[in-house]
Amino acid sequence: MNILITGATGFLGSRIIEHIIDLKEIKHITATGRKFSVDNKLINTKVDYILGDLENVNFVKSLFKKDIDVVINCASLSSPWGSKKSFYNSNLLTQKNLLNESLNASVRRFIYISTPSIYFNFKDSINIHENSPLPKKMVNNYAKTKWNAECLLRESKIPYVILRPRALIGRGDTVIMPRLIRSCLENKLKIMGNGKNIVDLTSVSNMAEAVSLSIFTENFNESYNISNDDPVNLWESINAILEAINIPKIKKKIPYSILYFAAQLMEFKARLSPGKEPVLTKYSVGVLAKSFTFDIEKAKTKLNYYPKQTTSESIEEFVQWYKKKNNDKSEI
Repeated sequence: MNILITGATGFLGSRIIEHIIDLKEIKHITATGRKFSVDNKLINTKVDYILGDLENVNFVKSLFKKDIDVVINCASLSSPWGSKKSFYNSNLLTQKNLLNESLNASVRRFIYISTPSIYFNFKDSINIHENSPLPKKMVNNYAKTKWNAECLLRESKIPYVILRPRALIGRGDTVIMPRLIRSCLENKLKIMGNGKNIVDLTSVSNMAEAVSLSIFTENFNESYNISNDDPVNLWESINAILEAINIPKIKKKIPYSILYFAAQLMEFKARLSPGKEPVLTKYSVGVLAKSFTFDIEKAKTKLNYYPKQTTSESIEEFVQWYKKKNNDKSEI
């Protein structure tokens, strides 16, 4: 079996390769990304890393020179802010290019890494399942383009699996927790809302296992929510991480209504100065203040996905990696 993985040196993509590389069914992996780093490249004769841009049709064509059996599309622009064009090009145009070539190559399965942000509606939401009603308007361009990319895949008639992981955490996280840590070090991070919101997180290791299961499952042409199935208090978890890396806990709370209004103003100003990201967005305030948990019963029964790593273990994995990474930097 030949696999094509996009976003292959990102947080998730690199862990997927690590997770599936030794499976006897996997003969070769074509791994592509916009940029490569030594830390995220796995040296193995089964893997070829190819640098390129999925927005380029000719580049995408070149990725299918080998007979590709399964495509795993992890590539995405997941910023909380950006232009419509940027999100369209990164999340939708790339999906179109990959689907066109997958059809031409008679790919046997297309696994798409989507997002539970498609469900987000600025309300406390508990035990969301795959058939939960979606908001009339997606929360931002990221969620909108990811949903549209899902729709393109369903319409393509290629056998597919869509995975919607909630808040990846673990070794190699360069996005969610590092951003929160930076904000805390700059004294910008405060508890948003009452600090009682409960959320699901997803170990990147568990997610890699979900992708592996998706390669072989007979229950394809389905969408699955993925999480650790282990809801936690968000701010208690953030404070536990801060304490573990010797940063003072966050204690000050700011009411949700005040932060939401401030984010509206910041977004308005940012639109007047294109290219400048607001310090706060309404979406960021919402996801850090509202409860957001998921029902993963469908993934358990149809995908045979049972989380192996708990949230506390995921957090510990991140903490140990973060400490080592920053100690190594200080020694250079």
